[in-house]
Amino acid sequence: MRFAPTEEQTEFAAATGALLADTCPPSAVAAAWGGEVGRHTGLGDGDGRIRAAWDALVEMGVNGILVPEQQGGLAMSLDHLVGVLEECGYSALPDPVADSAGVVAHSLGQCSDTAPDVGAVNDTLAAVAAGSTVVSGFGSSPLVASATTADTLLMFTRDPTRVDPDAPADPAADRVVLLDRSEVDLEPVESVDGSRALARVRWDAASGACVAQGSAASALTDEAFLVAALADSALLVGLGRAMIDLTVSYVGERKQFGVPVGSFQAVKHHLADAALAVQFAEPLVRNAAHLMSGGVAVEAPGSIPTDSRSVAVSAAKARSSDAAKKVTETALQCHGAIGYTVEADLHLFMKRAWALARSHGDSAFHLKRVRRQLLAG
Repeated sequence: MRFAPTEEQTEFAAATGALLADTCPPSAVAAAWGGEVGRHTGLGDGDGRIRAAWDALVEMGVNGILVPEQQGGLAMSLDHLVGVLEECGYSALPDPVADSAGVVAHSLGQCSDTAPDVGAVNDTLAAVAAGSTVVSGFGSSPLVASATTADTLLMFTRDPTRVDPDAPADPAADRVVLLDRSEVDLEPVESVDGSRALARVRWDAASGACVAQGSAASALTDEAFLVAALADSALLVGLGRAMIDLTVSYVGERKQFGVPVGSFQAVKHHLADAALAVQFAEPLVRNAAHLMSGGVAVEAPGSIPTDSRSVAVSAAKARSSDAAKKVTETALQCHGAIGYTVEADLHLFMKRAWALARSHGDSAFHLKRVRRQLLAG
């Protein structure tokens, strides 16, 4: 089985990284935060968006990676998307690429021929490829990043992180709907990462264009949740790489006792352990993307049958969340107290990692999913 990125995928990700290096420096990320210094909430002057970076990604075709060609997209796969999202994480890009180009494009592409309102689905796919901002949320009143600046919202009425696996399911109650910004009520919510611009979304049950309902909505929700968790995992890998690079640069410049802090063996060991945590997480992310893109899992002889895609995504999210925790702790320890202040770039990446590590299920949640699948037989 091969799930290493192809040359095309590597080049696409590298081009994205180069583009973001120009359009999304830490200063632009800081400017996207709202609220007064020391209490960034995303509710002040910043709206959690970097329009120059977003427009450049749209022009490059990033938003249309998963959109079918007939709707103006590139018709690529999640194998391509995870590399791009790692670069988005590396730059701490706050714009909802993971939502629009990932969850929304993948979900609508799954039902572009079967949705009750096929016209709305195909129009939205074309809009995503053209740069329209479409975000998603799970649950009857979910917290959604960048909702205040979104053109359209894709809402899944069930939240997989809130479902008791032992309780009887009621797929008939599940719905997936597309809602115009004017059809929802938004309540701003403070977040540790101010550029997430979180808002609680509420809407009338009868409003919106129906994408799926009943058992079809249930299946689409499960699939979308896997894509969302996978996207978070890729972003966390990129964030981890960025925080390690920032810290290596910092300890190479700061001196104690007349020598760089980075020359101390204890500091080297801590950073090596953090780098290993990220390097071990990335192959799991790539494997999950490979399986989600239609790749075949290799089962050991006599192994218990499992939902290999679900296990792979949960393993990736658990490992990447733990890696992000390891890296943030190490980076903060090596920086000292200044690493947490708004004067240091580190806090932009660190707080984004804290938020994403808990998004769409934290490490404990996904380890339970893996255990449940492995013991299912």
